[in-house]
Amino acid sequence: MNQINNSKKIYHAAIYVRLSKEDGDVATAGKRESNSISNQKDLIKNFLKDKKDIVVVSERVDDGYSGSNFERPAFQMMLEDIKKGIVDCVVVKDLSRFGREYIDAGKYIERLFPALGVRFIAVNDYYDSLEGKSQADEIVIPFKNLINDAYCRDISIKIRSHLEVKRKNGEYIGAFTPYGYQKDSDNKNKLVIDVYAAGIVKEIYRMKLSGMSQTAIANALNKQGVLSPMEYKHSLGIRIQDNFKTHEQAEWSAMSVKRILENEVYTGTLVQGKRTTPNHKVKKLMKKPETDWVRIEKNHEAIVSEREFALVQRLLGIDTRTSPNEEKVYPLSGLVVCGDCGAMMIKRDVPAGGKVYAYYICSRHAATKACAAHRIPMGKLEETVLELVKIHIENILDMKKIMDFIHEVPFQELDIKELEIRKEAKEKEAVRCRELRDYLYEDFREGIISKEDYKELHDGYTEKRKKAEEAVRSIDQQISEVLESKSDKYHWLDYFAEHQNIQELTRTVAVELIDQILVYDKKHIEVRFNFDDCYQSLLRQIQSVGCDVSTGMDGRIEIQKREVV
Repeated sequence: MNQINNSKKIYHAAIYVRLSKEDGDVATAGKRESNSISNQKDLIKNFLKDKKDIVVVSERVDDGYSGSNFERPAFQMMLEDIKKGIVDCVVVKDLSRFGREYIDAGKYIERLFPALGVRFIAVNDYYDSLEGKSQADEIVIPFKNLINDAYCRDISIKIRSHLEVKRKNGEYIGAFTPYGYQKDSDNKNKLVIDVYAAGIVKEIYRMKLSGMSQTAIANALNKQGVLSPMEYKHSLGIRIQDNFKTHEQAEWSAMSVKRILENEVYTGTLVQGKRTTPNHKVKKLMKKPETDWVRIEKNHEAIVSEREFALVQRLLGIDTRTSPNEEKVYPLSGLVVCGDCGAMMIKRDVPAGGKVYAYYICSRHAATKACAAHRIPMGKLEETVLELVKIHIENILDMKKIMDFIHEVPFQELDIKELEIRKEAKEKEAVRCRELRDYLYEDFREGIISKEDYKELHDGYTEKRKKAEEAVRSIDQQISEVLESKSDKYHWLDYFAEHQNIQELTRTVAVELIDQILVYDKKHIEVRFNFDDCYQSLLRQIQSVGCDVSTGMDGRIEIQKREVV
């Protein structure tokens, strides 16, 4: 008998413990404590105290890793030890600490470990593979793994639901805040301004509006020694991994500047839930349709105005290339088009007599000669556009004066009348879509249209009706705002009025005020201003309240109170 004991095999064990984020976030306090890393270790060591045939050679800990898959660093290191022959016994608190994924847990316990000669012990489940499987184990172990898998799925659903509620409540759920913001010390789900970083964000928007490219902005920030978003977080003691970091110290780049310029969070709008995973087992991120994003406006303090943000988005969308020797784009770059063919006008430098003259020419002419050159000197174009801008601003200032003289009520009544006309049209559209959708069934029943056509047309009319009803609700809201004097319908006038003393055509002014410049020839230039539909609507309203409006040869309008006969 003594001889048998002396030859008994000694197992070299790895103690494996795991605690997931889900255990900390969702479980009760009692369960959280029972699953703690230290508790798991103590329980296993107490169990092994009188096991003379087991020697602990390693302790592997996965703290903060889900049990829904086995791609865990400590677990993978334990597998390497098993393959090298260092470990031939694995001890866990229970099956749920080993893993909650039914198929893979079964694969390890029932196939891989036995094939490698690895003894597996789950203390609280009273399972030891060395003792052999009883008939009950054949049923109970897979069943427990299945229960653990179902639990993991249930926890995943609860967490997703919990996070969705937080998003809809305007609570920030990201691990790291956008550059320019920090988490409120009293509420980790609330964004508050980081004064220093917010100042850099404002400067980035200012530089972009002045005509600088993203590369030029990045170079300027690096030259000034401004820490990049990554390095700034590091300076605050925040550890974040950057897979794209290629230098010893990460610098500003055109891409990092572009991310800031495109992020709507700086207007006070919080957009979350852009990406998701298919389920708790597949961790690959997938982009969600924009209609499914959670968007909360005026959620936190803004760093830039909505107007500044909109202008920057426009700048990012038009041609803003700079020449190699220039930091800024030209004031009218991307705004000038050929009046005949609609192609962009591009700048060309023409050397003559020892000097270089800059012209705008039709890009289609430059490429294929399919259109006339429409050549116009850059200086002449900018001078002409500046004069037209001045005239338009003077016209708007005159309109503001007239509005001040005329009582506010007539304009309010006119606004409501226009809105009611639009509302009536949308209501008719909604009714018509409903009627057409109802008629479809009769056509389908009588065989006039196929089942596929019926479904396609039915869905189309349903969608049109939905949009029309949404438009009606929106118009009702606008009418309420007009009645409560909350409407900012005429706020666009201030965008022009604030430039009333303009002496120079800058990039900011050009993008803010001008929609498009059409060049037909040197003497025929047309400037289409932003908010032209609002401008024409206001002119009609001024005429409808008893004023005559005439336009002179120079484009100046003259407004006179109509005489009552």
